[in-house]
Amino acid sequence: MLSPAWPDPSNGPAGVACVGETMVSLVSAHGQLLDDATELQLDIAGAESNVAMYLADQGIPASWVSRVGDDPFGRRILTRIAATGADVSDVEVDTGRPTGLMVKDPQVESTRVYYYRGGSAASAMSPGTLNRPAVREASILHLTGITAALSTSCAELARAALRPDRVPSPSVSFDVNYRPTLWAPDDAGPVLYELASRADVTFVGLDEANRLWGPLPDAAAVRELLSGPPLLIVKDGPVGATAFTAESELFVPALRVDVAEPVGAGDAFAAGVLAGLARGQTISTALRRGHLTAVAALRVRHDHGPLLPDDVFDRLIHADAASWEAAALC
Repeated sequence: MLSPAWPDPSNGPAGVACVGETMVSLVSAHGQLLDDATELQLDIAGAESNVAMYLADQGIPASWVSRVGDDPFGRRILTRIAATGADVSDVEVDTGRPTGLMVKDPQVESTRVYYYRGGSAASAMSPGTLNRPAVREASILHLTGITAALSTSCAELARAALRPDRVPSPSVSFDVNYRPTLWAPDDAGPVLYELASRADVTFVGLDEANRLWGPLPDAAAVRELLSGPPLLIVKDGPVGATAFTAESELFVPALRVDVAEPVGAGDAFAAGVLAGLARGQTISTALRRGHLTAVAALRVRHDHGPLLPDDVFDRLIHADAASWEAAALC
């Protein structure tokens, strides 16, 4: 186990509750810039629900806990997430606030995202959200730094989930997931450092760590800064990811893949890692599972895509190091 608080999977995979906002998303139907697009495709997007859906895809008992508006967008979100097998029974429907909206604009270098989520139903989440049955009964709670940026009550929720004197269960997984469109580094840095330091498992990208707390030249420097989490996973985009525990440091390179859209890949990676840990697998296997799950997101223009075929997934999970490093998935 990673720590005394980490769940024992001997009776089956640990259940995971994912708490955070999901929005309806609009994406150019043909990959055009929004300035030129005449057709938009309607989908959903949310970091925590992405994790819940990818966990459910891999047979992990997963729930998504949030708030949506009493509108067609909210109903679409609930239907879409439930279709993957993730439990949405503890999502509250708000009759007075709308479901949030995001619009993706595919630029040449990267995708630009516009948010229309001020005053959304999910922004009214609060520490009371943690009292929902799905959260109380879960072995693992997953949340991200996005929630802390949504409103004062959402920031209080995040702090309550990661308070220093919290009871050992559920264990908490926290993805820093810094969004510069939501708050400036000077505002976000101290808050996200506090939250990331208190989690049982923390995910952070090397690039976002540098924007928030840099300069940090490598993953080891991030670990020196964030010494608190029993398991710290530092992601370095297409290069790979490094996991740090109290006893070890382990790097697993990422798989090569033709990228259609990078948004959502970090959520998929976190889901894969948590799926491995929920099954009691080694950290090395969990990192491989994370990279394989990320491929599903990278190959589609939406946040949630199909996993690789079971035979390919299993072969790479159990491949020797040389075969893994040589893998090229297109």
